[in-house]
Amino acid sequence: MELLLQSLAIVTAVVLVASLAVLGRGNRAIRFLADAVGPEVRPLATVSIIVAARNEADTIEPALRSLLAQDHPELEIIVVNDRSTDATGEVLARLQREFPVLKTVTVTTLPPGWLGKNHAHWVGAQAATGDFLLFTDADIIMHPSAVRRAVAFALAEGLDHVAVGPEIPLPGFWLTAFLGTFTMCFSMFVRPWRARDPRSTVFVGIGAFNLVRRTAYERAGTHAAIRMRPDDDMKLGKIIKLAGGRQELVAGKGLLSVTWYHSLGELIRGLEKNTFAGMDYNLALAVAGPLTLFLLFVWPCLALLVTSGWVWQVNLLNVGLGLALYADNSLRYGVRWRHVPLFPLTVLLMMFIVWNATLRTLLGRGITWRGTYYSLAELKANRV
Repeated sequence: MELLLQSLAIVTAVVLVASLAVLGRGNRAIRFLADAVGPEVRPLATVSIIVAARNEADTIEPALRSLLAQDHPELEIIVVNDRSTDATGEVLARLQREFPVLKTVTVTTLPPGWLGKNHAHWVGAQAATGDFLLFTDADIIMHPSAVRRAVAFALAEGLDHVAVGPEIPLPGFWLTAFLGTFTMCFSMFVRPWRARDPRSTVFVGIGAFNLVRRTAYERAGTHAAIRMRPDDDMKLGKIIKLAGGRQELVAGKGLLSVTWYHSLGELIRGLEKNTFAGMDYNLALAVAGPLTLFLLFVWPCLALLVTSGWVWQVNLLNVGLGLALYADNSLRYGVRWRHVPLFPLTVLLMMFIVWNATLRTLLGRGITWRGTYYSLAELKANRV
């Protein structure tokens, strides 16, 4: 047992030091959209913004008003009302009277073999006329220059896909602390800064803001290729990359924001639908991933109670390295120093979320999303 504790302490230290170096360099390689292009750039490309909306009466109006205020000169906005049962339709009708340029498409029936949101985005894309298609959600607030800057960036860099990470202001101490852990795990698992390297197999996508060239979208097979993927934003990035498209993730600080979730309960329920899918329904990964997080970031804290001598000192170093990794990754995303001591506890929450989503998907033999049940068999059949 003593040899095991010694080996674990040393291996953890090596992994954490390497992670600090890799994530620190990688995260700093992600550019900010606000700094990437000048404010006066006027790109010559038409853009169609496609918003998938289902029961979004509480959030869709401010989101659409931010889209209608965009200063891009060649813009159309298409909202797909996907079988809403609340007042979404009434809100859209009122806004359309105020802004005749707003286009709406109503979906009343979901065809077999489609997830609702994916189908809504596909329907919107069929109605769009732009050179670029911007797939976004019905709760995203954008600065008036956000679309113009993103298109200018894509044209200047020769990109087929620009994914913009939003600011995520969250209510509550624990939600904000968890955001830091979520973004850190995303960076460790995905390594999104490598997506811009055409030689790398790494891909990226952000549901809040996926801007793609129409030609690249069609070449990749459109949303029809990912019709049953709950992780549609990431898989859209994957099929574009596989089809030879060039992509990059940029930070949307100051240009893009979304609240995401309003409570821990909503967070846990919201991530049930796509967490297991994000691991490609790989049960071994769903078990091993959280255990790895535990060994790296929680066990060193517990080991301080059961070790002594130089092993205790190494574990204390590992605690510090873990907190440093969290702070270095997370302070740029709205997390504050006061959240840093909560990191080991938010890792436990992350473990619970992954295992809860996996278990519920397996026991329920599927997921329920946007009011519709989808079997695990049909979800797994759409492998990308």
